[in-house]
Amino acid sequence: MRNQPYVMRDPTAELTDVLRERLSPSKQLSDAVIGLLSISKERSDEFLDSVERNLVAEGHNVVRFRKPTYTRPAPEPLAQDIVEQCDVVVVGLAD
Repeated sequence: MRNQPYVMRDPTAELTDVLRERLSPSKQLSDAVIGLLSISKERSDEFLDSVERNLVAEGHNVVRFRKPTYTRPAPEPLAQDIVEQCDVVVVGLAD
């Protein structure tokens, strides 16, 4: 997945349900770079700190990212960095 151009998709305003085929994982999770994206909401960093500790303890390669604000989508450069560096992404929202 890395080194592929990122295409921003707008998930809103669909008038009908669309059934999309699930992509098969391309590699084992143990070989993947796992991105953790904080949306900058209160306590999301604490949640992702815990997730990161658990993943690193199991030997996974983890990279952290943070949106500037939870009120807006991730800026295009941030989204592109995530696509280029990660195979899997976990988005942290803790309310």
